[in-house]
Amino acid sequence: MGKVAWGFTCSIDGFIAGPGHDMSWMSAAEPLAEGTTERMAGDVAVIISGRAGYDAAKAQRAERDETTSQAYGGAWSGTEFVLTHRPEELADDPAVIPLNCDIVEAVGRAQELAGDRDVQIISADIARQALEHDLIDELQVFVAPVFLGDGTRIFDAPGGHRIDWELVDVYEDSPRSFGRTYRPKRR
Repeated sequence: MGKVAWGFTCSIDGFIAGPGHDMSWMSAAEPLAEGTTERMAGDVAVIISGRAGYDAAKAQRAERDETTSQAYGGAWSGTEFVLTHRPEELADDPAVIPLNCDIVEAVGRAQELAGDRDVQIISADIARQALEHDLIDELQVFVAPVFLGDGTRIFDAPGGHRIDWELVDVYEDSPRSFGRTYRPKRR
């Protein structure tokens, strides 16, 4: 079975999207070494995303560039689950499978479909829920040299929720983007 990974590019000040899920800041990100995006995309069979990000991507379609308009800049192909309480509203979109279930069921269904390949979570809120159930195997982080000041935080847990991570890998081929992979320290 593949792993469940939470992957993102964030700003230096800890946001994965600007206000209103704006992704225009991604143009400030350092380009990854040739083949890195394709290699990472090839590992992923299923993406789990959230409804707010889905809606923002649809609304901003004309404004987004090739890097932010599709997963992995268009290098990925697979199945995308969108978690939503209103799945009937997405029934006409053949590009996604809307699910109205909790994160445990969503990850289980994604792993079953993914087989030996990975499941990638691309929503901060969904990742937070997955972390509450100890479902994340790996954290893949890239940092863009930009401050956003507001938007969607990487991790927001009111009242706090400490999770310790151990470094697993450094993307040596993309040092300016501070590419790192971490694994949660299991207690």
